Amino acid sequence: MDSSSTTGWGVLAPGRIAHNFARDLTLVPDARLVASGSRSLERAQEFASQHGGRAHGSYEELVADPEVDVVYVASPHAFHEEHTMLALEAGKAVLCEKPMTLDAAATQRLVTAAEERGLFLMEAMWMACNPVVRRITSLLGTPEAPGEHGVARQVHADLGFVVDRDPSDRLLDPALGGGALLDMGIYPLTFAHLVLGEPERLVGVAGLSDRGIDLDVAVAGRYPGGATAALTSSMTSNSPRTASVATTTGRFDLETDFHSPTRVLWTAYDGKAGTSTWLEGEEPVIGRGYGNEVVEVQRCLRAGALTSDLVPPGLSVSLARQMDDLLTQVGVAYDG
Repeated sequence: MDSSSTTGWGVLAPGRIAHNFARDLTLVPDARLVASGSRSLERAQEFASQHGGRAHGSYEELVADPEVDVVYVASPHAFHEEHTMLALEAGKAVLCEKPMTLDAAATQRLVTAAEERGLFLMEAMWMACNPVVRRITSLLGTPEAPGEHGVARQVHADLGFVVDRDPSDRLLDPALGGGALLDMGIYPLTFAHLVLGEPERLVGVAGLSDRGIDLDVAVAGRYPGGATAALTSSMTSNSPRTASVATTTGRFDLETDFHSPTRVLWTAYDGKAGTSTWLEGEEPVIGRGYGNEVVEVQRCLRAGALTSDLVPPGLSVSLARQMDDLLTQVGVAYDG
């Protein structure tokens, strides 16, 4: 891709999250929304009237649009594999909403398909592209070189809110991959992975709905070097939605909505006294933060990279395996 050109984006399935994404897309100067596609032409037209671009009455028409460079897949989890493959087979780069699929095997199939076709693929884990989260991970030291901010030893992270919606809503419907872990718990799990590395063991418990999806989940994790994490998610309560990273020299604290922070509080400890300082990212947070993942995708495309260092395929596959394990532990199974 020419470094001076704009990137044409196509939105597949213009639902709730797609509206948030499209609003942030307008804040990235070299990005433009050229088309949206839905099984309902009327729905695509409504989306286009709000955000611009052409409206297509089918996903096939969207991925065939010659002005679309990247397809943003925003359909329910259960359809991610089908829709991502549709875009890849049309020769398009893909940014697929998280989780990329319902299980690790399907995620690996998509990764392999993109590799075989020489096409870019990234999971839309916008938190991993957030400048504040990136600042935290860059400041953490190692046992050999702990540095001013020390070595991370413990992570707490939580994300939850009351889901009071129709039972057919994707968050509550097992046929659509509903449940707290895939939609909310993926953030605490990813945060702990980014900070501590790949877990050595995860133990989960959950409260299930009468339809068999997880409504409340708690996870205890052991990570390399003996570090630990306590991670929770909920669809029945307004939980704190905060996170903290305790290190050998202090603590990072992220306020409500830790997965999309604009700053972090660092408290350095010297004996019993603590000195606190607010830190921001090295770059600005663009909009709600979706803009930062747009920038990362376009940076990769212009560099000719097929994967992102911020959200590499290995991270997506590992997180899928972690969630497979936890869902088995708590007794949740998705058909197909």
